[in-house]
Amino acid sequence: MEIKVIPTTAPKAKPDWNNLGFGKIFTDHMFVMDWDSENGWHDARIEPFGPLTLHPAATVFHYGAEIFEGLKAYRRPDGEVQLFRPEENMKRLNQSAERLSLPQVDEEFALKALKQFVALEKDWVPSLPGTSLYLRPFLFGNDETLGVHTIHHAKYVVIASPVGAYYAEGLNPVKIMIETRDVRAVRGGTGYAKCGGNYAASMRAGDRAAEEGYSQVLWLDGVERRYIEEVGAMNVMFLINGTVVTPQLTGSILPGITRKSCIELLKEMGYTVEERLLSVEELSQALKDGSLQEAWGCGTAAVISPIGELRMGQAKYQVADGGIGKLSQRLYDTLTAIQWGTAPDAHGWTTVVK
Repeated sequence: MEIKVIPTTAPKAKPDWNNLGFGKIFTDHMFVMDWDSENGWHDARIEPFGPLTLHPAATVFHYGAEIFEGLKAYRRPDGEVQLFRPEENMKRLNQSAERLSLPQVDEEFALKALKQFVALEKDWVPSLPGTSLYLRPFLFGNDETLGVHTIHHAKYVVIASPVGAYYAEGLNPVKIMIETRDVRAVRGGTGYAKCGGNYAASMRAGDRAAEEGYSQVLWLDGVERRYIEEVGAMNVMFLINGTVVTPQLTGSILPGITRKSCIELLKEMGYTVEERLLSVEELSQALKDGSLQEAWGCGTAAVISPIGELRMGQAKYQVADGGIGKLSQRLYDTLTAIQWGTAPDAHGWTTVVK
């Protein structure tokens, strides 16, 4: 399929690269592609960034038929721009689409379109340390009729935003509160899919945590309410007695690409990594006896987010000395060096955009 390019006639002034924030500024263009049950995917185009016109009865508004991805383009020291494991994002996009009965994309074509889009927006990729161009592909149903039924019309869009650090604290340790009232997902549900409903349903708990002075919540499983699952919108890992423990992918946890990369790097570093069930009781005991050496969240937006304090009920526990752990720092440094091209990529994870 040909990708039509419609250049903007009103390019925007570039922002202050020192004050980007996260997801507040958008580039000049967006990629758009339409789908219907008769013609499949068609009308692929890169057009000026702007509002989408949708019918008030569009399926996405009423039944949440929406999925998305998140990845970044990085400016290397030599001025080139590269992506980090984008094929994994396309693969996960289709896994999410299958779960929500949305049409799947041709992964090879979607990757080609993504690279062409980033190439057009290359000047929007910042070069200051810690900055990048955040890419948000999303796909949604837009049938113009009410009623729960098979989706016959859909739209796939990619937008881009130059960003700084996700958390204002940067790599500084964050405070986390274990959530005991709400659950994020259950096995058999949509927990492994990257869909908007998962995030909307998590906001109430996040708001309560913020009121108590905590950055994120630590989610428990939805059945027994005792096994650790995710931290906020990220996967989570714990260094316990020299072994890295991370919740196993049981169907209610997002299969994070940063998580996957961390596991591969940790094993190369010589660490034993256990993907298994981890109970609140085991974590509490590790906090009390000092065997919990480090804890961190990992995800595309923040990369690595060290955890300095955990709250269980009314009890507050400091993780180790409350600072950034050596392993957290090493993982962050290793991952970001590969992503920004300041260290060799021995894994074939990066894709240079031409």
